[in-house]
Amino acid sequence: MQTYFPEASRLIYGCMGLGGGWNDIAATNDDVKQAQSVIEKALELNINVFDHADIYTFGKAETVFGNVLRDSPALKEQMVLQSKCAIRFEDDMGPKRYDFSAKWISSSVEGILSRLHIEQLDILLLHRPDPLMELEEVAQTLALLQQQGKIKHVGVSNMHSHQMAYLQSALSTPIVANQLEMSLAFRDWLEDGVTTNSPANRHSGYAPGTLEYCMMNNVQLQAWGSLAQGKYTGAATQNEMEAATAALVNQLAAEYTTSPEAIVLAWLMRHPANIQPVLGTTNLSRLTACEQANRTHLSREHWYKLWETARGTEMP
Repeated sequence: MQTYFPEASRLIYGCMGLGGGWNDIAATNDDVKQAQSVIEKALELNINVFDHADIYTFGKAETVFGNVLRDSPALKEQMVLQSKCAIRFEDDMGPKRYDFSAKWISSSVEGILSRLHIEQLDILLLHRPDPLMELEEVAQTLALLQQQGKIKHVGVSNMHSHQMAYLQSALSTPIVANQLEMSLAFRDWLEDGVTTNSPANRHSGYAPGTLEYCMMNNVQLQAWGSLAQGKYTGAATQNEMEAATAALVNQLAAEYTTSPEAIVLAWLMRHPANIQPVLGTTNLSRLTACEQANRTHLSREHWYKLWETARGTEMP
């Protein structure tokens, strides 16, 4: 993504926690004020990429964010705004499902633009792969949205390399980003590369080659769940491995004179894939702690020590 948006920050603010919760209660003025304080703090910290999805808090996350932009439209010029579509929750028509139909993608984009009070989305990400995808229909829909000026770029989320290659084969525009779960706790993306040709590889849920495909094709990797729900930075640990990893994270934070959050994020950012961690916290102090990752460069030895401790065994 940084090729297409050279001004994009290395860290992304994920807006899933905005809007007052995953319920049917309407967003309040306090929810809008929270969104404003988060936006202001993120921009103050030079975090200018904001990640949405049409389903986040049932659309309320985009609504409160959009209310801030409506009252201060100049803020949009400082941002790279992306949102995701294609997840449909259970409703009168059917169960939870994914929908890459032209009608659903188009109507989703209209809703996103309306809630955010903007005319163009910088990146539209297809949220989860739809097994019923009609390739040409998707390609034509995305091309039309670009021609209409409603989206600038196209990305995906939770797709492996073969799905990206198949989709890209019909697109007239490059896939610029792929958002995947990646963290010190969720390491399948990394384990795949070192457990090849061993029984341990059978336990990996990661499709081989995804990391390499993104790196070779200039697809920006974005890491959701990057802080591992705080299990190494203050949340309760569930077992000895997590406790040992949290202890090491805190030890390294003291050694590098930085925050535990910065160590966890710096571990991701140390990888040559140029991963962009997505931050979902609404705690402004924690957001400040996360930003320190930009100035934290782990040694090779510390990077491997964190990996070894988190996996609970030495490298194969």
